[in-house]
Amino acid sequence: MSPALDERDRIRAAMDRILSGAPQHSNGALTIVALATEAGVPRNALTQRHLDLKNEFYAKVKERGQPTDAETRLRKQIVKLKALRQKDQAELAALRQDVEALVRVVNQLTAENRRYREELANPHPVVRLLPTQPQPPRPGQPPLGSGM
Repeated sequence: MSPALDERDRIRAAMDRILSGAPQHSNGALTIVALATEAGVPRNALTQRHLDLKNEFYAKVKERGQPTDAETRLRKQIVKLKALRQKDQAELAALRQDVEALVRVVNQLTAENRRYREELANPHPVVRLLPTQPQPPRPGQPPLGSGM
């Protein structure tokens, strides 16, 4: 399929409308996609057939000193990512403190466990008898406290 005869003219007119801030058929973004939409041509017309017009468009955008929409979008993304990174760093610092506290608790519990195991292994543990209810005397035994 051959390009329309007025394709270059439509691209130049679309370029002027976008750069002047008065787009009619696109969102007016400073991108090749918006330029192609504004001109009513397929995108590959700019990326394959009319590279000189594509380069001219980007040069005019650059002359204006304004960032492209893609650059603006990327800068916003960078700001979001930096904020997310700060949040992650704060969370990581808190987790590191938690790990230190947990290590201290594990060490303390390990020492207590070792002490309890040593007490259980002791051949002469201290055993205390608790007082019990007095039992009635068995037949043939004197009653308790009788002094015999």
